[in-house]
Amino acid sequence: MIVYAVHEGGRYTPVAESFREIPDKKRGIYVNLTNRCNCACVFCLRSKKDMPKNASLWLKEEPTVEEVKRELRNLPWDKVSEIVFCGFGEPTLRQDALVELLKYVKDNHNIPTRLNTNGLGDLEHNREIAKDYEGILDTISISLNASNAKRYLELTNAKYGEKSFEAMLDFAVRAKKYVPNVILTVVDKVEDSSEIEKCKQLCDERGLKLRVRVYEDK
Repeated sequence: MIVYAVHEGGRYTPVAESFREIPDKKRGIYVNLTNRCNCACVFCLRSKKDMPKNASLWLKEEPTVEEVKRELRNLPWDKVSEIVFCGFGEPTLRQDALVELLKYVKDNHNIPTRLNTNGLGDLEHNREIAKDYEGILDTISISLNASNAKRYLELTNAKYGEKSFEAMLDFAVRAKKYVPNVILTVVDKVEDSSEIEKCKQLCDERGLKLRVRVYEDK
């Protein structure tokens, strides 16, 4: 699926089916740009979640920008509460397409936009990418995962090594200049309460918000 909805229990649902099941409720719509990722997190649902063929996030090939726009044009926009760039890969690996599509949404619809990312786009593209989102992105959710570089690398297996942790935090701080809502996340059931508290302190020191995500493995 390129464009999809998420139902209770983390069930991924084709858009048409989602609106047939729940016709009157507004919901967030997710955009899946790639299978590729520059991390291999030990808890990632990519390797743990079984998905039916008609509702799988695994892409046979990456969609073009025009293919995504075509699917977006067919949405019942009066029932869309938010557009979220997420999927089973890292969206910033397709930074140019991501930015073009964010602009497309903002140019055509007064709808909030969100990006879920591991925050390693600066390392991937060898430049600071946060300014790309100015005026077109309302919320960025960044996977913090741990309170220190060693634990972070144990969990994420980020391809850039231990420098990934500080690069992710630096990106989060810079993003505050250009994106109204910057949120860092940590997954419950992966870390204990003391580690989550350390993550909160880390965010407080940098003026960042922390959200504890519920882990869904089915």
